[in-house]
Amino acid sequence: MSQSRKTLEPHNAIILSIREDYSSVEELKQLLSTLQVQVMEMFYQKRSEPDSRYYFGLGKIEKLKELIALTNADLVVVDDEITPLQVKNLEKELGVTVKDRTQIIIDIFADHATTEEGKLQVELASLQYQLPRLVGQGRELSRLGGGIGTRGPGEQELEEKRRRIRERIRIIKQKLMQIEKNRTQQRKMRLQSDLPMVSVVGYTNAGKSSLIKALSDDDILVADKLFSTLAPVIRRVKTPNGRVVLFKDTVGFIKNVPHTLIKAFESTLEEILYSNLIVVVVDISDENFNEKLRSSLAALEKLGANHLPRLLVFNKIDRVSPHVLKELSAAYPESIFISALYKTGFQELLKRVCDEIKKNECEDLFAVKLRDLPLLMKEKEKITITEQVYQEDMVVLRVRGRPGILRRLKQIAGGMNS
Repeated sequence: MSQSRKTLEPHNAIILSIREDYSSVEELKQLLSTLQVQVMEMFYQKRSEPDSRYYFGLGKIEKLKELIALTNADLVVVDDEITPLQVKNLEKELGVTVKDRTQIIIDIFADHATTEEGKLQVELASLQYQLPRLVGQGRELSRLGGGIGTRGPGEQELEEKRRRIRERIRIIKQKLMQIEKNRTQQRKMRLQSDLPMVSVVGYTNAGKSSLIKALSDDDILVADKLFSTLAPVIRRVKTPNGRVVLFKDTVGFIKNVPHTLIKAFESTLEEILYSNLIVVVVDISDENFNEKLRSSLAALEKLGANHLPRLLVFNKIDRVSPHVLKELSAAYPESIFISALYKTGFQELLKRVCDEIKKNECEDLFAVKLRDLPLLMKEKEKITITEQVYQEDMVVLRVRGRPGILRRLKQIAGGMNS
């Protein structure tokens, strides 16, 4: 069973929330904007717990009906994950489509998935979201048909649907396992190349893709939309000392990520664990950047990446005043301030990247015959020659690099083990 996603058709929406979490609602508004849905109003009811039947209380539902008529809204989006019963009851009372935050995020991922792996991951997340929401619906349909004490036609139909979804989930997982095997092989080859890997992570729309595009002068999709990057992208970046570093783009983090999406993209995110350095990018122009930074760091901790060295990079400094920059520089003295748009601060960023990578390198002396020198120089993008002394038909080189590349160089010329 191949799943095709229905396009989100409504264009005017009202957001519902029972928590006074302004940043979460604003983020949902941005998510809907990414799907070209216009938010007409944001509707609150302060509650400690959602109503089990309607999410909101019935009194608020009546006011919501009036607001829908007034704004001509054709979509209601709940800033939460709601139950099938709540969806059914709300749609019956309001007469419009009702979706929750999880469904909106899955819709965005489905729109932006371009690779086979990405499409499979999104479909898996969608099916895993649907499956538990089918439980009990068959009995309800059977009761409507008059069945008592037996498995009615509605329940049989739902059981068949559950069976098809489980089978499709099994097939998708098999395909993803094969893709993971291929990725493992590619990772092995990449590690053998001895080029350092820098993973660029951060909240969605922080400017990660813009940064890598500017550093590498390569063509990468850059869009002012949430989750414009789903598939990992790797680009070669030449540093001022002539070395080459691999920079990897990653899927953006977000608050309250649906569990189904976390599980579906788990293998992709785990690639971060094979990095030599993590660059955490933060949109400094975002008034909620502190909260989004905390969410990003929490995601890295949950992933198990706390042991990896990291650099904190504040992006979009062109959008803030010098006064703000001065205050943040004092608050985050070890951070780097850049503008990916204008390539400001790149020299400092690349210097700090090189300094971090250098911490895991060592030096060795090599006595190389002049005729063999070109063989060694083929690896020049992976090493730094700190000293060279010519002696008749030989040259003695002091070379700094990662242990793997130094071992391979010994096959070309004898190491003198300084």
